[in-house]
Amino acid sequence: MKTKSRVENPAAHSITSRTLLRGRWNGLASGNVPVRKALGFVVAALLFHSVTFAADIYKVDPAHTSVTFAVRHLGINSVKGKFKDFEGLLVLNGDTLKEASGTIQVKSVDTGVEKRDDHLRTADFFDAAKYPTITFKTKRVDKGGGGEPVLIADFTMRGVTKELRLPAKMSKPTKDPWGGVRVGLEAKTKLNRKDYGINYHEVLETGAMAVGEEVELEINTEAVKEVAGQSVPINK
Repeated sequence: MKTKSRVENPAAHSITSRTLLRGRWNGLASGNVPVRKALGFVVAALLFHSVTFAADIYKVDPAHTSVTFAVRHLGINSVKGKFKDFEGLLVLNGDTLKEASGTIQVKSVDTGVEKRDDHLRTADFFDAAKYPTITFKTKRVDKGGGGEPVLIADFTMRGVTKELRLPAKMSKPTKDPWGGVRVGLEAKTKLNRKDYGINYHEVLETGAMAVGEEVELEINTEAVKEVAGQSVPINK
């Protein structure tokens, strides 16, 4: 004997859910629901909204953060440098990165040689007087093959903004010895300085460039969770 299979109607479940929810709110409005139960329902709704639409702000800790770069010199070696003055924010929903942003003060460039740093601040390179900051802000955060975050950001240097892809590794939030909560993030990428208007060009007799065009950029940061109550909307 054949039995008829029952076909579920998804729309019916949606209508039923809406009807039940409407009934609860109508019950609240009419006074048929006890006050304690009504308050519980309202609090639950507010908590659900908070969890769904808010996230935590983590502020970059400069004492435990480095922003470094490396460029080939004479075609035989990489010269490394860093920026000493910067700030940034990470926005997380639980332990998932949703947004990241940062600002670097160009005049803080430091390669360990004062004469070279002064040259980097001129119009040959960063032109720090005209373009005092380097900034980046994520447009979105994708997931890499291993589930690690990939930051897709607008990166602005020397007045030029281009999309930059920064594969990253990130720790989960953890308590620190001082009563705070921290996360760690490491991101690396490469860019061509000429894409940003840094066109310094000197070719040696060997054919090698005095300063390479490709720049390796690396960010290693710890960020500290801001105090309770300072949460912001997140990009979905």
